[in-house]
Amino acid sequence: MKGLKKIALATAVAAAPFAAQADLKALDDTTMSNVTGQRGVTIELETEVSIGEFRYTDDGYLAVNDIFIGGGSVEKDVNGTVTGVSGKLDDLLIDIDVEADGDAVIDVHSISGGAIDFAVGVGSASLHATDGSNDSTLLASNIGIEGNLGLLNIRVDTATDNLIMNVGFNVTDMDMDVDFLGVNVRDMRVMGANFLETGGAGFDKADPSTFANLFASATVTVGKGTSAATGGDALSISIPNFAADMTIGAVEIGGESIGAFTIDNLVVSGTNMKVYGHQ
Repeated sequence: MKGLKKIALATAVAAAPFAAQADLKALDDTTMSNVTGQRGVTIELETEVSIGEFRYTDDGYLAVNDIFIGGGSVEKDVNGTVTGVSGKLDDLLIDIDVEADGDAVIDVHSISGGAIDFAVGVGSASLHATDGSNDSTLLASNIGIEGNLGLLNIRVDTATDNLIMNVGFNVTDMDMDVDFLGVNVRDMRVMGANFLETGGAGFDKADPSTFANLFASATVTVGKGTSAATGGDALSISIPNFAADMTIGAVEIGGESIGAFTIDNLVVSGTNMKVYGHQ
């Protein structure tokens, strides 16, 4: 016991200077009740992500290889093979608040005030048999997506238990080889619903109506639903409205372009989807 007392005394003596330096004080219940987060949390973020393989296994499996997520542009070698992205996903500011009604609100925007550029590269996506045949199908390869995020806010609503996302984005350049069909897509763009009408006029923050000049937008609601087929629980996804203009610089078949395509005022409305497992 004497040994334990000596250890306790030595510990107290060693800790005393730190306690004095920090001016430690006990807080009573009233004081503690007033210590609350009033202004939420803000996170500044920059990152670059690479994934060697993502695999979804059922009986056979789907493999997605060489995934790169960052900013700038998608990098390719002389053979057109995706090798990475040129920069980080940066200029990100994330505000997180919990409101009085219990809703969690996450707002993603830029530090600079402009749009957030992103780049996604994927080496390949393929299907594989596991029955011993070693059969496989290369679905797509050398997928490169470059674009900008203009809006992303997320709310977890306690009244409905739904996750609600408002998103505005564009794709300024997308290339991909659809190998199992022998078709290549080059220079695809997904822009705002007014993009073609305004000749690509820029977004003016002082005039919110110009948002649709550059950014396709949608509200996505995710929650728990009920399957009409089984009556059981299902993941429910609802998109009331999505609007965009699209252009494709070239569609290649057999390595030769068959022409360019333009889709003006693409509107998809009233989309409701239920996702659940089956036997």
